[in-house]
Amino acid sequence: MTKRVSRLVSRLPLALVVIGAAAALGACTHRSQEAEIATGSLPADYRLRHPIVVQEASKTTEIFVGRTRGGLTAAQRADIGGLARDWLREGTGVINVDVPHQTPNARAAADSAREIRAILLGSGIPPRGVVLRDYRPTDPRLFATVRVSYPRIAADAGPCGLWPEDLGPSIKDKSYLENRPYHNFGCASQRNLAAMVDNPADLVQPRAETPPYAARRDIAFDKYRKGTPTATVYPDGDKAKLSDLGK
Repeated sequence: MTKRVSRLVSRLPLALVVIGAAAALGACTHRSQEAEIATGSLPADYRLRHPIVVQEASKTTEIFVGRTRGGLTAAQRADIGGLARDWLREGTGVINVDVPHQTPNARAAADSAREIRAILLGSGIPPRGVVLRDYRPTDPRLFATVRVSYPRIAADAGPCGLWPEDLGPSIKDKSYLENRPYHNFGCASQRNLAAMVDNPADLVQPRAETPPYAARRDIAFDKYRKGTPTATVYPDGDKAKLSDLGK
């Protein structure tokens, strides 16, 4: 009886090791199955996987101001004038002018901020639509600029550059075995399309029709009533050709 007990005690550590290894393998299998389910739940269409989202975002223009120069350069005045025109067309909130405080160029930046405000007001923006605020850079190594920003409706997609699976042949890669597009496929195209669209509302609904050009319409209808061709004739069109091949 004592020999049997000693044999059981000697075999006990080995049994515990086997049980522990089986539990670990079971946990790895469970985790791999969960990863496969999460990856397989993603849509295959890139437009659904990386949708273009229309939301409110901030548009910022940085104005660099030196220590001993106050006011704006000609190029900076043009930038502020363009920002004012864009705000009148797409702005959804006030224009914030963030002026650096307690920096080497703080005094020159304050002079530039006053000129920026004058340009904005002269472009048709109401006084309550421009707000001047002081800020202090958290990193003294960064150059303190005057930041002019306002909120607007913008389209965006992403983030891109996510590679949760290997692109090479692998038995663990379900997208490769099932000939499905990889996770990052189409993300850059969606992001570029969102950045290039002029009016984000065009991605959601069509615009209303503009009034027709009445003068040109009357000319075309008059030719139609007379039975003459309504097509436009360009007499100088052949002068721009470089070759007569095909005539």
